[in-house]
Amino acid sequence: MSTETTGRAALPGTYVPAELYSQVQQFYARQMGLIDDGRAEEWAATFTEDAVFEEPSRLDPLRGRDAIRVSCRARADRLEAENTDFRHWLGMLDVRPQDDGSLRTRAYALAMRIPRGGALDIFASVVCEDHLVPSDGGWAVRHRHLQHDGAE
Repeated sequence: MSTETTGRAALPGTYVPAELYSQVQQFYARQMGLIDDGRAEEWAATFTEDAVFEEPSRLDPLRGRDAIRVSCRARADRLEAENTDFRHWLGMLDVRPQDDGSLRTRAYALAMRIPRGGALDIFASVVCEDHLVPSDGGWAVRHRHLQHDGAE
């Protein structure tokens, strides 16, 4: 795995200021809320035009904002047809500054699905590693690598 996908390029012990850490937390809270609410177009807009989205369940990564948007829209439509809510929870966020002004982040995520009227099912436990770049006064994901716990 390259440093592009692992986020391990930062020196150990290098942290961002508390205000920037809070901004990154707010970015993720907004981003996860968008996907959980089925707002695929707005969620995809949180990625750069040339973003890469890697996930073990996909044979090939999604490349580009448009491919990410199409995939997210199909997922949102499928969940709606199945009468199922989906929620993401991120925690244990580590944010590391890079010399070029970008950030490398690593977080644990729980993905949960809830059939309407049914019981909560923790669908996946995931490690999410992102490369964030400055964008319009905030942040955008240039590269996301997801690793599902228990996957080989």
